[in-house]
Amino acid sequence: MCPSLNVVLVAPEIPQNTGNVGRLCLAAGARLHLVEPLGFELDEKHLRRAGLDYWDRVDMKVWSSFAALFSDAAAGARFWFFTTKVQRDYWDVDYARGDYLVFGRETRGLPESLLAENAESCVTIPMEKDVRSINLATAVGIGTYEALRRIAIRG
Repeated sequence: MCPSLNVVLVAPEIPQNTGNVGRLCLAAGARLHLVEPLGFELDEKHLRRAGLDYWDRVDMKVWSSFAALFSDAAAGARFWFFTTKVQRDYWDVDYARGDYLVFGRETRGLPESLLAENAESCVTIPMEKDVRSINLATAVGIGTYEALRRIAIRG
């Protein structure tokens, strides 16, 4: 069965963020995709502590590269790239079941080349001008639950 959503973390660096995102994905019925390199080991105690006793139940796949994930996705799958570098707000997207929400590493975001190749699918979470970014797990929560809300409205 197709998950309601796919959440992708490209080269995450902080195990606690990934653990929190994993727990969120479980709660939301989303599949978590981790794209290497990871800044931690998947058995790290901080990751599991943040994921609490849910970590073993998270629907998760690890990929060697974004290209490998992309080539394995179903034909017509839609990817939405979250970044601070565009003007299109995340709430202006008509999300659909099975979409991929793609987030970059905590310190640098998504690679510029990936954003340039997918400019029409880039979205942002609006923030005050003097704030560089928000926490990765928080951003994933914002994007995931807006997408779920939109999917529920569509039926």
